[in-house]
Amino acid sequence: MGIIRHSGSFKKTNDSARLIITTIMGMLFGYFIGISFPFVSLTKINLPSSFISSIDVASGNDHQRHSARSFPENLGSGNIPVTPKIYVPTNPHGAESLPPGIVVAESDFYLRRLWGDPSEDLKRKPKYLVTFTVGLEQKDNIDASVKKFSEDFQIMLFHYDGRTSEWDQYEWSRRAIHVSVRKQTKWWYAKRFLHPDVVAAYDYIFIWDEDLGVEHFNPEKYIQLVRKHGLEISQPGLEPNNGLTWQMTKRRGDREVHKETDEKPGWCSNPHLPPCAAFVEIMAPVFSREAWRCVWHMIQNDLVHGWGLDFALRRCVEVGNFDCQASLIIFSLSLSALKDCELFGSSAACS
Repeated sequence: MGIIRHSGSFKKTNDSARLIITTIMGMLFGYFIGISFPFVSLTKINLPSSFISSIDVASGNDHQRHSARSFPENLGSGNIPVTPKIYVPTNPHGAESLPPGIVVAESDFYLRRLWGDPSEDLKRKPKYLVTFTVGLEQKDNIDASVKKFSEDFQIMLFHYDGRTSEWDQYEWSRRAIHVSVRKQTKWWYAKRFLHPDVVAAYDYIFIWDEDLGVEHFNPEKYIQLVRKHGLEISQPGLEPNNGLTWQMTKRRGDREVHKETDEKPGWCSNPHLPPCAAFVEIMAPVFSREAWRCVWHMIQNDLVHGWGLDFALRRCVEVGNFDCQASLIIFSLSLSALKDCELFGSSAACS
């Protein structure tokens, strides 16, 4: 029994010595690590600011450590620093804390590859956006309309009947953007899918109905006239014998553009206000990028058919006090003056 007691006592002594040696070695290792990296900043470690502050106070070097962390002077007060925040007033709302170099406020509808070099995505970037709100029953008319537009025009279809796969029969449909939500109107789509920051890549935005006739319409020449006359909101002139149409939006054969007209007696309270002047209908409006940024904010969230919106569009292009003769640049465009008779209308005849 004496031998057993002696063996147990010797084992306890060895365990104690091993613990002491391990502790000393750990302290030495920590010491050498500490002196090897004397300038490691605690701010690079994601620790609560209150914890960092308590370490600073305990070390007695609060001022020195505060300077090393390079916090902006306007952040925090006293000796307790706070998490630094970048504030750039010119950033978009909600992104003020982001460095300007990584802010991307605008987008587009350009299709992107799933792999490879992004610079090879597009051989040609469309300059203009053309949208139609469509049902499959109007596919032949839409096909004829889309074929009028070159590769400079990005086509976007809003499908109110939920039928999109049937459009695959058209080659151009593969390059178009398709959005499908059942039983909605074009202004519902426009409010939700044509945000100004999304369509900022396009100089002009066409928001057209599906049943328009474009036999004599030339998009390139239309854009030329819009640029020539500085039109912010415009539309092609309609066939003058097309039944129920405002006098303002009917084509005229004696000029390229017009901005006023004589309407039926009692229809205009002011000859310089819609519908006698400064009037573009909602069936086929064309907006500049700048004008659309304003008009988008005017579209109410519960707007359905858009009736009455065309009477208010002028507010997005007014300059100072309203005077249609002097400052308003919202015209109805007549294309009949062109040599090739590029006229917007379903049954127009060249004169």
